[in-house]
Amino acid sequence: MGARLRVFLTREQDRTLLNLKTADVPQKIKDRAEVIRLNAHGWYVEKIAAHVSWTSHTVREVLHSWEKHGLEGLWELPGRGGKPKWKQEDIAFLEEALKKEPRTYNSVQLAEKLKSERSVKLSPDRLRRVLKKRGSIGNGPQKATKENKTP
Repeated sequence: MGARLRVFLTREQDRTLLNLKTADVPQKIKDRAEVIRLNAHGWYVEKIAAHVSWTSHTVREVLHSWEKHGLEGLWELPGRGGKPKWKQEDIAFLEEALKKEPRTYNSVQLAEKLKSERSVKLSPDRLRRVLKKRGSIGNGPQKATKENKTP
């Protein structure tokens, strides 16, 4: 059994953590708030870990984070994954170029244009997905009418 770790809450803090149970926040946050409240009500780390099906190490991390950061310690920092190589201004540049120039481009040509004029290296597939997700380029869904139906 590890060393006793105990947090103490004011009534206001306890009420705030209890309100998180019904708030529109991710389930992780609700679980962490419950762990803190259980500890403040006298539960041991091992008993809390068994109750919420976590390891005692995870429970201790949550309690230490609460002691160090308070309510902000319940939320996680932004992800560590890869950051976008492009900015909104780069895509707006391409949109403007497509509107002004009379010619048509394919994704390979657009990627090359972006690389040469903005020094942003995106693969043609990735660029196509970004533009498609924005939905601002290309033909939008058209309604089927008698004029554009194939006989």
